[in-house]
Amino acid sequence: MAIRKTNKLPRVFSGIQPSGSVHLGNYLGAIKGWIERQETKENFFCIVDLHAITNWQDPESLRHQTRSLAAVLFAAGLSPLKSTLFVQSHVSAHSEIAWILNCVTPIGWLERMTQYKDKIANEESVSTGILDYPVLMAGDILLYDTDEVPVGEDQKQHVELTRDIARRFNNIYGESFVIPEVVIPKVGARIMGLNDPLVKMSKSHEHIRGHAIALLEEPKEIERNIMRSVTDSGSEIRFSDEPEKAGVNNLLGIYGVIMKKNRSLVEKDFVDSSGYSGLKRRVAEIVIEELRPIRKAYYELMSDVSELDRLLAKGRDKAEQIASLKMQDVKTRVGFVKPH
Repeated sequence: MAIRKTNKLPRVFSGIQPSGSVHLGNYLGAIKGWIERQETKENFFCIVDLHAITNWQDPESLRHQTRSLAAVLFAAGLSPLKSTLFVQSHVSAHSEIAWILNCVTPIGWLERMTQYKDKIANEESVSTGILDYPVLMAGDILLYDTDEVPVGEDQKQHVELTRDIARRFNNIYGESFVIPEVVIPKVGARIMGLNDPLVKMSKSHEHIRGHAIALLEEPKEIERNIMRSVTDSGSEIRFSDEPEKAGVNNLLGIYGVIMKKNRSLVEKDFVDSSGYSGLKRRVAEIVIEELRPIRKAYYELMSDVSELDRLLAKGRDKAEQIASLKMQDVKTRVGFVKPH
């Protein structure tokens, strides 16, 4: 049987890469939701540094980015008392289980993945890690008997593959893995670029001036980027399915997620607004206030790396305890001899 958790809260696994700057889209689309559900879910948050090296990373930069990301997450409100935050490479079971799952995953399943197709279409050569990325992701999820995996639409296919791999392993070796459910957040899941509201705000576009708002950006820069954000030639502030209204939709969406208001309430807040400039000014104000305490807490954490490492070690110990039990079960089912 699958090794089950002892409490009754749904177990959630989320991963985030330590590459690039954490931006407003990451925060509103994922991190803010992680924080808010700490009381109602059993959460495992993983800094996926093994995934990060599928593309070359400067070693010193990767070390800094890993600690920096941990500091951002703690500063944003992840509590080590309520959630488990750890670094992927600190728990060796992630690499072990990836190999075992490789051996039950048909290569055709990996070659059909949309992100893999996109990457081989644009590159002369890609690493084996790019092809195998979804299997490692499956291992990340399955190690913890995960019930729910919150992802954006672009990652949905990977979680569906995880479900297929789990079913295949269970059919061959017996019931070991829980089949996780894909959860796509209904609000805040897709924050768009300020310079192009038809493109999702992304780390891959962060080099483009005015595209994203970094979580650690200075207030003046936040205001400048939002005031310069692309809208349209109209003046009506409302949600719309019209493509030209994508910029206004994006700003209203950012406002709604931060203020925790639905669409009708958001629109009411701007009935008497002074056009798009008033909308942008108000959105800039609430973004600045939302991020101000995060910036302060982040720099306090980064000034004491030993404390940051202690918190990560605590998360590693909790993750390792659960992952090692799962690996014992998996190895026994596969037929490996238990060491004495």
